[in-house]
Amino acid sequence: MDPPNPTRLPALLALRVAVFFLLASLLASTAAAHNDVGLHKNYLIIVRTPYEYDRSLFKDVSSWHASLLASVCDMAEEELDRDPSAMARLIYSYRHVVNGFAARLTAEEVRAMAEKDWFVKAMPEKTYRLMTTHTPQMLGLAGGAATGAGGLWKTSNMGEGIIIGVLDDGIRPGHPSFDATGMKPPPAKWKGRCDFNATVCNNKLIGARSFYESAKWKWQGIDDPVLPVSEGSHGTHTASTAAGAFVPGASALGNGLGTASGMAPRAHVALYQVCYEDKGCDRDDILAALDDAVEDGVDVLSLSLGDDEAGDFAYDPIALGGYTAIMRGVFVSAAAGNMGPDHATVANEAPWLLTVAAATTDRRFLATVRLGDGVELDGESLFQPKDFLSVQRPLVRDLSDGTCSDEKVLTPQHVGGKIVVCDAGGNLTSLEMGAALREAGAAGMVVITIEELGSVIQPKAHALPASQVTYATGQKIRAYMNSTANPTGELVLKGTVLGNRDSPVVPAFSSRGPSKQNQGILKPDITGPGVNIIAGVPKPAGLMAPPNPLSAKFDVLSGTSMAAPHLSGIAAVLKRARPTWTPAAIKSALITTANPTDRNGKPIAAHDGSPANLLTVGAGFVDPVRALKPGLVYDLTTADYVPYLCGLRYSDAEVNSIIHPMPPVSCAAMRAVEQKDLNYPSITAFLDTEPYAVTVARVVTNVGKARSVYVAKVEVPAELSVTVAPATLRFKKVNQAKGFTVTIRPAAGAPRTKGIAEGKLEWVSNDNVVRTPILVSFKKFVQDNSTTAHLTH
Repeated sequence: MDPPNPTRLPALLALRVAVFFLLASLLASTAAAHNDVGLHKNYLIIVRTPYEYDRSLFKDVSSWHASLLASVCDMAEEELDRDPSAMARLIYSYRHVVNGFAARLTAEEVRAMAEKDWFVKAMPEKTYRLMTTHTPQMLGLAGGAATGAGGLWKTSNMGEGIIIGVLDDGIRPGHPSFDATGMKPPPAKWKGRCDFNATVCNNKLIGARSFYESAKWKWQGIDDPVLPVSEGSHGTHTASTAAGAFVPGASALGNGLGTASGMAPRAHVALYQVCYEDKGCDRDDILAALDDAVEDGVDVLSLSLGDDEAGDFAYDPIALGGYTAIMRGVFVSAAAGNMGPDHATVANEAPWLLTVAAATTDRRFLATVRLGDGVELDGESLFQPKDFLSVQRPLVRDLSDGTCSDEKVLTPQHVGGKIVVCDAGGNLTSLEMGAALREAGAAGMVVITIEELGSVIQPKAHALPASQVTYATGQKIRAYMNSTANPTGELVLKGTVLGNRDSPVVPAFSSRGPSKQNQGILKPDITGPGVNIIAGVPKPAGLMAPPNPLSAKFDVLSGTSMAAPHLSGIAAVLKRARPTWTPAAIKSALITTANPTDRNGKPIAAHDGSPANLLTVGAGFVDPVRALKPGLVYDLTTADYVPYLCGLRYSDAEVNSIIHPMPPVSCAAMRAVEQKDLNYPSITAFLDTEPYAVTVARVVTNVGKARSVYVAKVEVPAELSVTVAPATLRFKKVNQAKGFTVTIRPAAGAPRTKGIAEGKLEWVSNDNVVRTPILVSFKKFVQDNSTTAHLTH
């Protein structure tokens, strides 16, 4: 620190004497002090720069700020005596970020402060949005408050009292996302158990059990001895995404810094471990866990596991357990699978499940490549060291096959001090490539993503500064390198950037429809955030040490496994806000209010830039705020699925195995319901046989204003003709149900086609637009059967 300027010593001495006598008079005199009774608000006070505290008079900056605060605050002497240094109302005393302090003040005190020569500005408290997981803000759950005081969270009290059962691999005991501060005990209906000790089990993590061939353990007389611990990231990540507590200061290697939280931060979590690194997810364990979860009293089930191949409903544990769950009023959200972009790959197809596809958010972790000719091309990376020197360096390619997989050619002579351009898809992962290049002395790395992944980047925490770019961007870099004898490049690390308007985008991995088990039901149902999601983990992947201890507890993962718990948490919030709604009503509200457009107002795109069709995105991207007030819902009871199952031509034995423990039924004794007529919030019709016309029946229930009128509005391609009867629905009371039919046929004179056509039916009132997707195919989809269960991440 520089010595004091001699010309300022008299002024500093005068200030020291004035402050000393000011404090003495405040502490000694009761005549000048009176009670502090005004309306207080939080203010940030900026102090004039020349005013600095004198170390010989004040022990620290806080005591100096307290003296400034004391000079204007009307305080009772007893309050000053209790805390004369901090003045009780000094909230923060800033040392580095700003020259000033934050305090609780009345408007009169602020006016008095404005008369002081050290005063610059007083700024009322401002609430900033949550960051890190970010999706609560993007989805409108949090409103404008940093602790969920606005938006849908306010209406539902953030899912308080709702129990979310998560079937996954293990969990990280003691993770801050499962801190119980401020949590109430679980409701009296909870009958489950937590196998961890009392320091881990709390009012947030109320249940944690492991199902590892449970029958064998019990046969040996041992009751479930395996603790549900996993060093893998999956279970901790999905559970914290659904219902993680608020964790200030969370980030993924410093990226997305802010307060992490799940979708329902006051909901309870019950973890059922059914997946293991050495054996996958056993069907029997899944069924046992679902059985216990329903009995334990969960309200929502989150299933980020499934079957790559279509599982027969009569034998698929998720379909079976899910049916039992909805019979008990439990909402079930399940991942659509990660086998895209091929069609007919969707998992968890049963119509009583909400099947969730994945899409990007509006957040990016930008790492720009600035070429020697000045062109800037954006990529992404999770490792963005603050001390990295961004300068032009030689830009070189791998001398073998371009994938930077042969460490023999990655020599210091070739790559030392340079930025190396690598093609993904070789023998090494991008993390391993980065480690090899760092060992060889490279200054940085550019990884060109494979062409099939399109526009979606999944950045990693590399061992050295890097930028992962799309295939199209990579070709621009290659073209520049071929255009000059001495190509150079520069990595510009821009950190976390929000507001990308070209979002959401459905990645290549997200499984596509159609459903193979029930072609007449649109699957997936809906799309949620599932790309580059920050949530809790035991430890982050990657080869770099996290910048701080808290960063070691969060990481970025992608998959429909990440999308499903978003919907699970949102369903918990809706269930808390609308306790009388059935699982089908909640599902309907989510589907009919989903947004089919991106932030630019254009149709949601797939990874390759083409519009994402209904078989890719379902009804659209989830909009929780609109789902709270859908106006009308397509409701279903478990009994309504029975004639539908008969319509799928299941045998009586198979139907009864699915609907157990309902009383047994005989399909011959009831009228089967075709798939098209199941009261589902989407419509799928096949115009593959004469007379090439299909009529579907639906019933909607009014959950909006008691007296309301809805008018049908249809948008379909010119080759289709759609008639709705009646075209107007008039409701006189809440929960009143009205039926209607939709007849779909080729338009007069329109040529027959073999493809598919998409449209929508909207029921429009003064307050609501109830959107029902319409998918029309001119031929039947191919059907196939087979089974194995595994994590979809």
